Amino acid sequence: MRSSLGAAATLIALTGSAHAQDLQNSDRIERGRYIAILSDCSGCHTAPGGQLFAGGLALETPFGKILAPNITPDRDTGIGAWTDEEFISAVREGRGHGGERLYPAMPYPAYTKLSDEDVRDLRAYFATIEPVKNKVISNQLPFPFNIRASLIGWNMLNFTSGRFQPNPQKSAEWNRGAYLVQAAGHCGTCHTPKTLLGGDKNDMALAGATLQGWFAPNITTDGHKGIGGWSKDDLIQYLKTGSNAWTLASGPMAEAVAHSTSLMKDEDIAAIATYLKDSGTGGNAPRPAPLAADTPAMKAGAAIYKDNCAACHKDNGSGEPNLFPRLAGSALVQSDDATTLMHVVLQGTRAVSTAAAPTAPAMPAFDWRLNDAQIAAVVTYIRNSWGNAAGQVPAGDVTSQRAALAKTQ
Repeated sequence: MRSSLGAAATLIALTGSAHAQDLQNSDRIERGRYIAILSDCSGCHTAPGGQLFAGGLALETPFGKILAPNITPDRDTGIGAWTDEEFISAVREGRGHGGERLYPAMPYPAYTKLSDEDVRDLRAYFATIEPVKNKVISNQLPFPFNIRASLIGWNMLNFTSGRFQPNPQKSAEWNRGAYLVQAAGHCGTCHTPKTLLGGDKNDMALAGATLQGWFAPNITTDGHKGIGGWSKDDLIQYLKTGSNAWTLASGPMAEAVAHSTSLMKDEDIAAIATYLKDSGTGGNAPRPAPLAADTPAMKAGAAIYKDNCAACHKDNGSGEPNLFPRLAGSALVQSDDATTLMHVVLQGTRAVSTAAAPTAPAMPAFDWRLNDAQIAAVVTYIRNSWGNAAGQVPAGDVTSQRAALAKTQ
């Protein structure tokens, strides 16, 4: 009887231990799934119409095209044959299977700041997703950029390995926001200006950068070209819904909102907003003087705006909240780089659709209706009306943008 009771007790203990282990693993997997959302992994590793994380999305860089790899656990074409150490090295050090050097289109310069626990949980999650056999040849770069050994020098100049270090002078919420912006969210990968070699200009963190035919705007506290005029609630609403009283998310940011920020926990969105409103970057650079209303470009632009834009964006540039972006006082409109404005006038755009704001309003393309000089004029007018002030846009810039966009179609 005693032996039977002892055996039963042992079985119960083992069963309980196994159950506890299952719960622990389940928690890790769920945490890893959320880290994948924070890090927007699906945004790059899921091609339009493709299977989740199976790769194949083309990333246009200044040096050529890179295809995002398959990161499902398929052993032949994904990461199923990778060791845990190789996965961690790829995420945080840019060294993948067999020590292969990864291009920084994989944002390991930001992910190096991820915590040990977050990377381990991420690995646990990716081990559970559906394996997809999809061979992707990631390196589509021309010579000499296709030589991965060149990344040894790139890393020496542009990469510093190390984990996120909290600021003890700041609150827990601020530090959480800093971790999400600097590490998991890798915001600087798009929003920080780049050197000729594609490295971050860290002294200009989050001041805006051009990529894939768009300008990722200045998200510093600059009151003229950044988000200094936005409230914390404005930021929270934008990240959660993709729209606010100032603007609507479109282009690459629409994808980031759809796949990442709109799915974040409310406390994490609030932490990001807290950090961005007190990030120590930006300030208020001297405002340029607006172009005079009687200059030829402004007079031509005013007429074109009245005929083509005012119906939605209003004569005073106020737009319609959550439907048509406000142009008056818009930091994006007044950016030094007018790439996004030229892009949306040429090809149109559609705003993101989220559960909280499902409408996804669209702007039509005007490339068929307006020539390069007309687009340059109307963009210049928008950038220098209703209190706005920014440089005149040359027609040649529109010509270059039109040609570049045509190559991507």
